[in-house]
Amino acid sequence: MTDDDSSAPRWRRRKQDRPQEIVDAALDVFGERGFAAARLDDVAARAGVSKGTLYLYFPNKEELFKAVVRSAIVPNLEMAERLLAGAEGPSFAVLEALLGLMASRILRTKAGAIPKLIIAEAGNFPDLARFYYEEVIRRAFALLSAVLARGVARGEFRPLDIDATVRLIVAPMLMSALWRSTFEALEGRPLDVPTLVRAHLDNLRRALAPDGKTEGTVS
Repeated sequence: MTDDDSSAPRWRRRKQDRPQEIVDAALDVFGERGFAAARLDDVAARAGVSKGTLYLYFPNKEELFKAVVRSAIVPNLEMAERLLAGAEGPSFAVLEALLGLMASRILRTKAGAIPKLIIAEAGNFPDLARFYYEEVIRRAFALLSAVLARGVARGEFRPLDIDATVRLIVAPMLMSALWRSTFEALEGRPLDVPTLVRAHLDNLRRALAPDGKTEGTVS
């Protein structure tokens, strides 16, 4: 019997489910061990398949990591882009929704370990860093830039340096991801991501408002 046939539940799995099961297992292994130390044998074992089966779908560890990013993060960027494309209300409400989406879909899930992994491994694996920059960072920055430009054009935000402001918006979110995967256990309590996001939004509301006036309320 093959590894896929070793137990009744796995034997009954549909073949089309295997790639996602492998990707899910890889997210766990990469998050626990980093990219360099992760072994495809461990991913295969976690997914309940043979290493040969894994290679049927992913030719190497780099392509598997790319699949993890495309599964865990890119769909959320696509959702955020659709949200902006269909937005009709105030720009701050759009920004609030985007940061809420980031917090709930990335920072509070296993995908939150990926930014730390990229930072730690970028020097040794520049191609992966470049991939992440193109697939995630550029798109996320473009999305936030568009929201800020929309707000300025509509008179909802004061004139500002959009590129610098985007990086300032992202900074606390990145810190949250790094904190959860590095220092949360040492602190002995989970990071309260929703409270952090609300505080961040409250500060942004004041910083972006034209003529010192605030727009709306934080939900």
